[in-house]
Amino acid sequence: MEKAYMLISCEIGEEQSLYSQLKEIPEIKNCLITYGSYDIVAEFVTDSPSQINEIITSKIRKLEKIRSTITLRVTN
Repeated sequence: MEKAYMLISCEIGEEQSLYSQLKEIPEIKNCLITYGSYDIVAEFVTDSPSQINEIITSKIRKLEKIRSTITLRVTN
């Protein structure tokens, strides 16, 4: 099992909309709206490292209104 966190900056006022879209992605296990440099923190879990890359590129970064992301991979 692979776990990662993504810090997401979005366009102003789009936090709630983006949060709702992220919650629809099955691999995202937790999602929080935050204040500060990043607007949302998303936790996701996959079966392999290659699936993490797939989720990032094909599901998350394709969502509209995202300005930037930083991914933090968790190691055990």
